[in-house]
Parts: sequence; C-alpha cells; structure tokens
Amino acid sequence: MPATVLVGTQWGDEGKGKFTDLVAKEATMVVRYQGGHNAGHTLVVDGEQFALQLLPSGILYDHITPVIGNGVVVDPQVLIAEMDAFSSRGVDVSRLRVSGNAHLILPFHQEIDRLTERRLGRSKLGTTKRGIGPTYADKSSRVGLRVQDLLDPKIFRTKLEVLGKEKNQVLAKVYNQLPLDVDEIADRYLDEHLPRIRDHIADTVGLVHDALEGGQHVLFEGAQATFLDLDHGTYPFVTSSNPVAGGVCTGAGVGPRYIDRVVGVAKAYVTRVGTGPFPTELAMSYDAVGGKDREGVDAAEVALGDHFVDVGREYGVNTGRRRRPGWFDAVMLRHAVRLNSLSELAITKLDILDALDTVKLCVAYEVDGQRVTHLPYHQTDLHRAVPVYEEMPGWRTDLSEVTEPSGLPPEAVAYLDRLEAEVGVPVTLVGTGPGRDQFVHRRDP
Repeated sequence: MPATVLVGTQWGDEGKGKFTDLVAKEATMVVRYQGGHNAGHTLVVDGEQFALQLLPSGILYDHITPVIGNGVVVDPQVLIAEMDAFSSRGVDVSRLRVSGNAHLILPFHQEIDRLTERRLGRSKLGTTKRGIGPTYADKSSRVGLRVQDLLDPKIFRTKLEVLGKEKNQVLAKVYNQLPLDVDEIADRYLDEHLPRIRDHIADTVGLVHDALEGGQHVLFEGAQATFLDLDHGTYPFVTSSNPVAGGVCTGAGVGPRYIDRVVGVAKAYVTRVGTGPFPTELAMSYDAVGGKDREGVDAAEVALGDHFVDVGREYGVNTGRRRRPGWFDAVMLRHAVRLNSLSELAITKLDILDALDTVKLCVAYEVDGQRVTHLPYHQTDLHRAVPVYEEMPGWRTDLSEVTEPSGLPPEAVAYLDRLEAEVGVPVTLVGTGPGRDQFVHRRDP
C-alpha cells in the first residue's frame, strides 16, 4: 500500500485538517512529522467542532493509530490537556503513540521565546511565543531533552540541570529576569507529566515501518506549510522545522521510496499570520500585524479583505490572531509543486468566494518592470514584487450544498481549470464548506 503525504502549500491555515481527515479514512496510521502546538487543525464533524494542536487528525477514527513523530516538539502539559479534552468528548486517545525521540518543550524555551520577541520590537518574527523555535535550536545544538529522557529520572535531572544553568544565565544576564527553578520543573515533568504519557511513548519509526512493510496505508500530515519552511520559506519569517514533504523523511524516519502520493492543500485565496512578505495581500480595516485600526486605505479593497477574514473566519486556531488575506497566488503554488513533488491539489474554502462578482488569480509578478512567473529567490525582489492578475467572473452561487462535480457552476469550474493550468497539477478535491462532508471529489489523482 502507498504512503501519502498531505502538506500545506501556502503560509499555513489552508484547512489541512479537513482533508487529512478525509484521506485518513483509507489509512490505518496517521503520522504528524514536524512542528509543535504552534499549529492547529480544525475539524467539523456532525456540526461539532474539534480543534487539534498536537494530536494527529486521525484521532477521530477508531481504526487509526495516531502517531506523533520524532520531528515534532512536545509540550507534555499541552498534550495531556488536549488528550483529556478529547476523552471528555468520547474520543479514544489510548491509541496515541509518541516518539521517544521527539524533543521536549521546557519552560525555559517558552520564557526565552516570549522575551526574545519583546526585545526584537518592530523586527519581531511574529512567533506564537510557545517555545517552539528555542526547542528546535537546542535540538540542533545537541543540548535538548527528549521524551525518552523522562523514562530515566536520573538522566532527565542531570540533563535538565546542565541546560538550566545555561538558560538561567541567559535569563539573568541578557533579559534581566529571575531564574527558573530547575528542581520544580523536574518534579513537574517526572511526577505529573510522565505518569500520564508513559504508556504512549514508543519507537514510532519501528511502528511506521511495520505498518508500511505490512502493506498498510500510512498518511503523513504536516503542520504549517511550504512557505513557512525553515529552508524554503520566506526566511526569517518562517517556522523552525521543515513542513515540506521532504520533512517526512527525517521527521518520521522513512525514506522517499515509500511515498507515492503527495497532496498539496491550498485555500482558494491566501492568508498569512504574522509578519513577512505577501505579494497579493489585501488591505483590511484592521492591521493584523500592528494590532491597530487602519486609516486612509482603499475602501473597496478593505471591504474585500474584511470579507475574506470575517466570512472565512480567518483567526488562528490556537492563538486567535487575525490573519492577513489576499488573492490566490499561482506563482507561489508553482514553486510549492516543485518543492513538494505534488501529485495533486486539494482546494479549500472555495465557498468563501461565492458572493463575489469577480475573482482574481495572480499569474505572475512584476519586479522592477520585468515579468516573472517563478518565485524570486532573492528576498528583496520578493518584497518588491507586484502581482499580475487575471480577473474572472464570479459564480454568485451558494456552494455549501454542492457535493458532486456536476453541481459546480461553470464559472467555478473555469476558475479551478485555470488554476490547474497555471500550477500544472490536477485539482482532485474541493472544499465547499467547513463540514466533514462538504467537499467535491472532482477527479481521481
């Protein structure tokens, strides 16, 4: 059986959870391969909303083994709270397996993340302040603590003491903050957290390979998205891991030979949280980065930007932060197709365009008077890029009840066809609403 990767192709928040949930029906294992609780998926099942932070989307299916892979960074307190919340709603979380090689988020990481953002001021990166970046930094520096360290209290306390001395020096001498209590942290992680997660800790690389070699279908799900990738995103306004499809190999411990289907998820428009370049961005009445009302911007553009945010409910699952909206960017998608070796696209939130008279598609950029059709590699060029749009008729039709290709209006079909032609891969799935069953299976991959 094949392994499938499902990956975001924009700046995250594409609605990956919905299609991960859909593809998971065919799988026996769903593996999260990177990120932390700085990314969330929202699923709507029978009108009931489930917001995921660390738990893989497959948690809602009884036949699936949900796995948190070694490439994920884990805050045990958040994981336990999420497990308890899902258990209280009748979801069986006993099947969850967590890699012993996943790195632990510690209070030092969260405090340094918060203080660093504050110190950067206007140059801040827009992190979620949840300790994700500092945890990955310690992982790369080979001083991080892993989930498996909890299983040996002596090793855990020794490593934490070494790390704590360094972090408390940073807190005191760089940020003028009081030190954190290393013994209190050790007691909390070992006495409170470990008993709750001990039975879930496993050799997840072995589990994944046993499943693949047994002919089972394994689905790998990423958090964030392609242009938040540490190597290939709009650096430095990126995350601290590799959400691209290639991240599966390191983040879950499998070779590329096992993967033969890569589904890219894109919204029918684009949003971005936090700072960073955004060529097709629309103005809004509220500055999502600066956190204040805007004045003196084009009223029609503001109305459109506010429409995408308000109708699309474009607020962070975990943070509540307002997202920045813009038109669909085919230049970005062409590059995402390359970076991820996409075999197909799933388009979400097509219904958010229902009320528009016309829709726009960015097909190229103009940079210093020159037309470019591929993403500029130089950051200065990307900041100066002016989108070149094609305008198409809207469909002015409510898509919320459409579940068959024949129900899509001709204008919506034309928009999807044009999108396919621009990015070079088929659009196989289309979201027509937030519900689990609100989608169109447009064609086979």
